[in-house]
Amino acid sequence: MIETPDHAVPDEQWVRDLVHDEGWGVLVTSGDRGLVASHVPVVLDADADGLVVLGHLGRPDDQTHGLDGVRESLLVITGPYGYVSPGWYGYTPALPTWNYVAAHLHGVAHPLNAKETWDVLGATVDRWETPLTEPVQLDEVGTYARRVATGTTGFRFVVDRWQAKAKLSQDKPRAVAERVHDALAGGDPVYTNPRLAAAMRAELDRREGWG
Repeated sequence: MIETPDHAVPDEQWVRDLVHDEGWGVLVTSGDRGLVASHVPVVLDADADGLVVLGHLGRPDDQTHGLDGVRESLLVITGPYGYVSPGWYGYTPALPTWNYVAAHLHGVAHPLNAKETWDVLGATVDRWETPLTEPVQLDEVGTYARRVATGTTGFRFVVDRWQAKAKLSQDKPRAVAERVHDALAGGDPVYTNPRLAAAMRAELDRREGWG
């Protein structure tokens, strides 16, 4: 992540909320074949001291990543992002850009045993099933779920440092940011992006003094 302070978010709870809300990340490790990346579902370890994320990989990806609980790894969590047209600003000259929300978590991925992996799988299913009218629990699937679970390996990602950014038109006057929000919220038929618009609205509401 770019090492400038622009749009940096120093709040760990913000990072936790991003992990919880998105539930999806990219695990990057340096294995025997060089850099390896996998897209993985993730959940927070609510019982851990500090920031810890739980996830799982399909086998043999755990071996390809070389998960050993020692080497430093990177877990990228990306929130809503999207194109911003200069035509929405209401002035010229102006250039296009992208607004985005993201966090880079640096730490170590520890491989889990079969029991721990099952618990991670269950927690992941519960995270996304609970809001449904008739949620499914992993234990209800029984033998089939147990058989599929043997093809996965869980990991516990212990974060030792992180960077987070929310680039949401904070460098623009509030009136311009409002126009960008409105375009993303549905005012532009091509680039409508409700999730990014919601992130902008939250930032606009949070920063009452945004001029």
